[in-house]
Amino acid sequence: MNNTARTFERLVMNITAKDGSNVILRPVREEDASDIITAADDVIRGGRFIQKERARTLEEEQAFIREMAEKDNMYAGVVIDNKVKGIARLVRGELKMKRHTALFRTWLGKEAQGKGLGNAVMEYTLHWGKIHGLHKINLTVFASNKVAVKLYEKHGFITEGVQKEQAFINGEYDDEVFMAYFYNNLADKH
Repeated sequence: MNNTARTFERLVMNITAKDGSNVILRPVREEDASDIITAADDVIRGGRFIQKERARTLEEEQAFIREMAEKDNMYAGVVIDNKVKGIARLVRGELKMKRHTALFRTWLGKEAQGKGLGNAVMEYTLHWGKIHGLHKINLTVFASNKVAVKLYEKHGFITEGVQKEQAFINGEYDDEVFMAYFYNNLADKH
C-alpha cells in the first residue's frame, strides 16, 4: 500500500451516532458537491451560527473541492445514508510563515444534528492536523453558540480574544470569539 492510500485510510472514521445510525467522516469528493450545496442551503436558511449567506454553485463547489485538495487542506464530509450532511474544513495558512496554522470551519445539516457528532468531528480534525504537521488550529465562534464553545473548550481550545458586537443577526448583536488549539501546549506558556 502506498503512502497516499495509507493516509486516506487514516482519514476515514466510522461512527455509531447516539441514535444508533452509522456515520462516516471522510474527505469529500467532487461528486459530493451537490449534497454539500443542498445541506448548506438548509443550514443557511435555518441557521444562526453559520457565517455564509449563500451556498456555492455546483461549479464553484467542485472547484473549491479541487482547490482544497491541491493546497493540502482538510475538507471532510459527514456522510449519512451515502449523502454528505455536514462538513468540517481546515484551511492552512497560505504564506510559508503561517503554513503551520489552519482555520477551522464546520456546519452540520438537520439530519446530522442531535446525533452527538461534534466530538467525532473534533477528533477527526485534530487527528488530521496532527498527521499533517500543524502546530495551531484557529477558529471563530459566536459567543451565543454556547454548545460549540463548550465543545471546543472540551477538546483543548483556548480563547485568544473577543470581537464585541461583531455580528448582527436576527436583530441582535453577537460577539465573535477567537479560539485556538496548540498541538504542543505552548499556549500555557504565553
